[in-house]
Amino acid sequence: MGGFSIWHWLIVLVIVALVFGTKKLRNIGEDMGSAIKSFRKGMQEGDEPSKPSELKADPPAAPQSTTDSDKDRSER
Repeated sequence: MGGFSIWHWLIVLVIVALVFGTKKLRNIGEDMGSAIKSFRKGMQEGDEPSKPSELKADPPAAPQSTTDSDKDRSER
């Protein structure tokens, strides 16, 4: 019940290459590489602090005065 040796892994690699083909494996590798790069780029962009102009909040809305008739309508 020991682990796999290097020869086991080489045989598995040869079988995978025969089944999928080297072109398909190369495309999968390129896709995985670009996905990892874009993930890292997204993580770095999320860590950067926002610019002060982006932090500008909208002014608070003015409180609306309600009359007794409006309160009665909302309670019904």
